[in-house]
Amino acid sequence: MLIEPARRINLVSEYYFSTKLSEIRKMNANGQSIINLGIGNPDLSPSKNTIRELMEAVGDIANHGYQSYIGIPELREAFADWYKKFYQVELNSATEILPLLGSKEGIMHISLAFLNPGDEVLVPDPAYPAYKAVAALCEAKAVDYDLLESNNWCPDFNQLEKMDLTKVKLMWVNYPNMPTGKSASEKLFRQLIAFGKKHRILIVNDNPYSLISADRPLSILSVDGAKEIAIELNSLSKSHNMAGWRVGMIGADSRFIQTILKVKSNMDSGMFKPIQLAAAEALRNTEDWYTTQRKVYADRKEIGKKIISALGCEFNSESSGMFIWAKIPSQVNSSMEFSEDILQNKKVFITPGFIFGKNGERYIRLSLANDEAILNEALNRILK
Repeated sequence: MLIEPARRINLVSEYYFSTKLSEIRKMNANGQSIINLGIGNPDLSPSKNTIRELMEAVGDIANHGYQSYIGIPELREAFADWYKKFYQVELNSATEILPLLGSKEGIMHISLAFLNPGDEVLVPDPAYPAYKAVAALCEAKAVDYDLLESNNWCPDFNQLEKMDLTKVKLMWVNYPNMPTGKSASEKLFRQLIAFGKKHRILIVNDNPYSLISADRPLSILSVDGAKEIAIELNSLSKSHNMAGWRVGMIGADSRFIQTILKVKSNMDSGMFKPIQLAAAEALRNTEDWYTTQRKVYADRKEIGKKIISALGCEFNSESSGMFIWAKIPSQVNSSMEFSEDILQNKKVFITPGFIFGKNGERYIRLSLANDEAILNEALNRILK
């Protein structure tokens, strides 16, 4: 290779699902008809009013130019109304909300805005792999903190206090949690805010799953004084079935927003205006629309439980979100081996928990982003 890649590239690897989906495509091309229960890719449609707004806005020639880096006022106001209605959080639409091209983009923006080489980042284990990968790309050091079933998948603050936190600048949290499905609680959020203030650590809550199965969604920004030390990411990908649209947001104090904007404004040229207008319409969906979505996932979860039981796994039926997190049988060597056996012999793919960290090694994650017919077919294959 004539040109050497940057050293930071050696610190990260290709995303697991990128390589695994390529393998599954080859298997399907060979006629194996794999059922994919691994990916959290919503199969449901956005609301009809959302699609209608997009189609009408696309027809307006004035909507096809560059847009503001901070998003159109209509979208920011819709996010503010949405947070007030569902989370009981007041956000100033002009200064405390920053629309994103998906919340995954926000992970990079926040990290670039606040981390220097050598800074440390607290990353949960298990967790979304992007937190650790982005820290590496920023030349910061990811420091794992344990989430354990024995502690109900919550941080152990006594253990955290025993760690050397002098170089820690940022802490990633994710509730409702992915992959474990642990729901948020007001007590947990208060503890996190107190911890962040005590040690001057920026707390970032990644919150894309709270409207899928929770009747009472929570935001870390609802805690008194949270805006002094916390940022929240949210997204329409899962909650509004708009994963491919790439619409997310950051809610935070205006000083944090302005800092992040310095990064974002150098990385994109704004979001397509018809998508912003349609996203604002999506945020105005009726209560009935959200109730219907939760009912669909609840029905699917019942079939998912049967699949997990048929595999001899244990799970917490109270977990929330669009996944089932389950403990593999004790006689199985590893989650990778277990997942691969199901893929090769049952033609069903279920995500092995090891990709989320060492504490996920004895678990698998089943996605409910498939209709009941597909889930039942997967169950039949496993029972056979």
